[in-house]
Amino acid sequence: MKKTARLLVLALLLLQTASFGQQAAYTSPALSDKQSWSMIMLPDPQTYQKFARNQPIFDLMTAWIEDNIEKLNIKLVICTGDLVEQNEMINPNGINGDQPSKRQWESVSRSFNKLDGKVPYLLAAGNHDYGYSNISVRRSNYNRYFPVDKNPLVQKMVREVALNAEGIPTLENASFEFVSPTGRQFLFFTLEFAPRDTVLAWAKKVSNNEKYKNHTLSVLTHSYLNSKNERLVKENYPVEDGNYGEAIWQKLVQPSSNFQLVFSGHIGVPNDARGHVGFRTDKNAAGKKVSQMVFNAQAMGGGWHGNGGDGWLRILEFLPDGRTVKVKTFSPFFAISPSTQHLAWRTESYDQFDFSLD
Repeated sequence: MKKTARLLVLALLLLQTASFGQQAAYTSPALSDKQSWSMIMLPDPQTYQKFARNQPIFDLMTAWIEDNIEKLNIKLVICTGDLVEQNEMINPNGINGDQPSKRQWESVSRSFNKLDGKVPYLLAAGNHDYGYSNISVRRSNYNRYFPVDKNPLVQKMVREVALNAEGIPTLENASFEFVSPTGRQFLFFTLEFAPRDTVLAWAKKVSNNEKYKNHTLSVLTHSYLNSKNERLVKENYPVEDGNYGEAIWQKLVQPSSNFQLVFSGHIGVPNDARGHVGFRTDKNAAGKKVSQMVFNAQAMGGGWHGNGGDGWLRILEFLPDGRTVKVKTFSPFFAISPSTQHLAWRTESYDQFDFSLD
């Protein structure tokens, strides 16, 4: 019996060692093909900004991007909006944040400073980026903290700019031209939260311009899909003339011959990764596939008042064939320490997958 017991203990130790070895076998992000290029997708940063204790996590995320520009051949960064929790709030209650809006805007702008002049970034404006609280009116400090000349690499990409609700041309509604390393021409549109009819009409006019007929068009907006992979039809916000996912699809994306990408955020379920993501593919009027992706993480890491999202971001690797895109979900926050590196990748089918462009 003693010999049997010793063998059992030895077997358990070997199992524990093997398990530890699996956890320790961390692989840092890398391109699957050296000729690929990548785009980083950042989810809603609002919960990182509303608590002082969380702000360094988002700072870590943009620092990680800066560190990996060359290694991952990062050519573009996009962010799904809700840059702050409140646009115009001067007296935080300590429950839904302990930072006034000014400090929230300063923090998120400072985090993106790391990328200025190094890689372009496009930022959607979310419902929390407007009004006093949650788009009570369509007034935003977006342009104050993210003017067109903040990042010279963004300014070089700007082609057309629409007026915001206050009649000012800002990057809340703009188009950006980008030529990938493989030569594919892209035209990205940022569209305000629940874009007004006038904004969709402007975007449609730009997209129909003859000089963009061979471009791959993309929409970056805040609210579009839910976690059931359905386009949102209506939300209960006090704004008039607002268009949500289905209306954006019907009025702008589907009638087009060259819209092929839509990116959004906005949704979430506390501590539930699946409740933050969605993906679907449909065809536009020309029969081309339109890949529509929602990615968020703001209620991971403790819910709506947690750490802001556990540092999750997405790496989209565009392969040299000019068509295939590999999607991976990664956390620099977990990856920074050997004790948590085994948590740094999410590999479920909804977090790690491929799609293709026509």
